[in-house]
Amino acid sequence: MTANPPDVTPDIPAHTGSRASRILGVAALAAIVLATLYGLVWSPADVEMGDSVRLMYVHVPTAVFCYVGCFITTLASGMWLWKRTPGWDVLAGAGAELGLVFVLLALATGSLWGRPTWGTYWTWDARLTSTALLAVLLVGYLALRRLDLDPTVRSARVPVLGLLLVPNVVIVSRSVEWWRSLHQRATVTTLDPQIDGDLLVALMTGFLAVGLAFAWLLLHRFRVGWLEYQAQRIDLDEAVAARRAEAARRTGASAAAPAATSPEPAEAVGS
Repeated sequence: MTANPPDVTPDIPAHTGSRASRILGVAALAAIVLATLYGLVWSPADVEMGDSVRLMYVHVPTAVFCYVGCFITTLASGMWLWKRTPGWDVLAGAGAELGLVFVLLALATGSLWGRPTWGTYWTWDARLTSTALLAVLLVGYLALRRLDLDPTVRSARVPVLGLLLVPNVVIVSRSVEWWRSLHQRATVTTLDPQIDGDLLVALMTGFLAVGLAFAWLLLHRFRVGWLEYQAQRIDLDEAVAARRAEAARRTGASAAAPAATSPEPAEAVGS
């Protein structure tokens, strides 16, 4: 009788939720409600842009947290090249996915803002063009990850591409300074902000809401990615255990088989 393959299944949670993630989710939901009320009801319309200024309360935070996602991917890619541990690879993928989601939101809200402000949804402005190229780079990075499914044997080309995200973020951020651009320059991060009062408070609540939502999404996406990695390891371990069990059965069967012997000569019968 041969032994059954050992149980290689680790204790893996069935979901990605936890008490901390639930608290973070409730805080994010409350901040989104507050930002919605402040952005649409409590804050006044701008003197020049009118009600279209309300798009800024979503557009600016989503653009900034797109940069945060890219920074996370670049940092995690560098750490993976150094440590070669799967956790950094999972974090890099999670940051890139959120970076793509938020850059698409930034492009969409920016286009809606551009229609009443510039008279068109899209123009090949330096800021818009560089942001679109950043989105393409993120799509390419995520597509390249799909070519190397096992992070333990992933080639270096994926994290190297991840290292290029931050330089592209710098280009996007400085594009309005380096080239002639229709896009307005920084109005909040300067020493003399060009926005104040209720408009500034509405923008800050937008940052709070988008930041908490980003953190909640990043936490869950990382946990999903880690579960995917564990599932891949389970499949590999089970395949190895099954092959070893099969080899053991074959070895046992070969040892139990009787050796072939030549027939003994018949005894002569005396007459």
